[in-house]
Amino acid sequence: MSKTQKPLAGVKVVELGTLIAGPFCSRIMAEFGAEVVKVEAPDGGDPLRKWRKLYEGTSLWWYVQARNKKSVTANLKHPQGREFVRKLIAEADILVENFRPGVLEKLGLGWEQLKADNPGLVMVRLSGFGQSGPYKDQPGFGAVGESMGGLRYVTGFPDRPPVRTGISIGDSIAALWGAIGALMALRHREVNGGAGQVVDVALYEAVFAMMESLVPEFDVFGFVRERTGNIMPGITPSNTHTTRDGKHVTIGANGDAIFRRFMHAIGRADLADDSGLADNAGRDAWRDEIYALIDEWCGAHDESEVLATLAAAEVPSSRVYSAVDMFADPQFIARAMIESATLPDGRAFRMPGIVPKLSDTPGSTEWVGPTLGAHTDEVLAAQGYDAAAIAELRAAGAV
Repeated sequence: MSKTQKPLAGVKVVELGTLIAGPFCSRIMAEFGAEVVKVEAPDGGDPLRKWRKLYEGTSLWWYVQARNKKSVTANLKHPQGREFVRKLIAEADILVENFRPGVLEKLGLGWEQLKADNPGLVMVRLSGFGQSGPYKDQPGFGAVGESMGGLRYVTGFPDRPPVRTGISIGDSIAALWGAIGALMALRHREVNGGAGQVVDVALYEAVFAMMESLVPEFDVFGFVRERTGNIMPGITPSNTHTTRDGKHVTIGANGDAIFRRFMHAIGRADLADDSGLADNAGRDAWRDEIYALIDEWCGAHDESEVLATLAAAEVPSSRVYSAVDMFADPQFIARAMIESATLPDGRAFRMPGIVPKLSDTPGSTEWVGPTLGAHTDEVLAAQGYDAAAIAELRAAGAV
């Protein structure tokens, strides 16, 4: 258990979320000291508990996504369950929810009702298309947000259909914006004497905000960014190449001085000193030829030789890491990015470390994702329910 005071100590968060976007948003807060009470349905809880690889019936992902959170069960379809949750929110600083717009309003837990109970509440609302606009009532998962937000259109190779990135990146980006928005709203409330407010995050907008120069390039030049595979459009050389032993290495030698060092290192001093390749515009005009010669050089050497040569020449490069590489890498280890934890049955396992690294008030893992409803009685008791009242709620199916 960490003894260091964490930056969000004293902040109370209620999570009404499932799967990825909402739970990841509140996970960040929990890692940095917020008291996060995750409200789950009594009949199975968050579906993430059963996603991907299961250990003894529970997702390993769950133990990471719900770390440091308290799990309580409440039936939002039962009036006493809703009353319990409304009391929780009335004492919270932040509510994180990722229901479809209108669902909480139908349950009597909409913004106007909650604000009346708790004027200082910050309500983070994560949804496919936001709380307004013609699409707001449509279902929208991360895949839809990635597609509408522009990411999938530019991901993949030009002669093939768009592809996903390999993880649910749209949900995670939205979660980050949600956490940033929540902290900005807290800052406003606490420093400027403001009231609470709604942080409205649409998944498609969260992705769209990451799309670099896509909008002005289209508006000014009519340019539509297309899929370009592993290269960085307009920036040369930056690509992934295959070595003689079948490994993949990413090389970013697009700085002018870096390119010269790179060419000298691979025995092409003629190109290093070619004035036509001295800047990016000149190199990009000869992009195909440059990539062909890099492919040829990498293909004639094993991965270890390629990386050693590039490191000696101070050319940014890396093997394309799998989990195997991460677990053995000294940088990951030195920065505690692979940390040890314990499953409920006592088995040791490893999970990702905390990001970002704060020098004085770092985040930490205090406990892994809890069993369903593990903290229900504790949280109810803190709300003033005695043992008899808790038993009555449970018998009624409210919790």
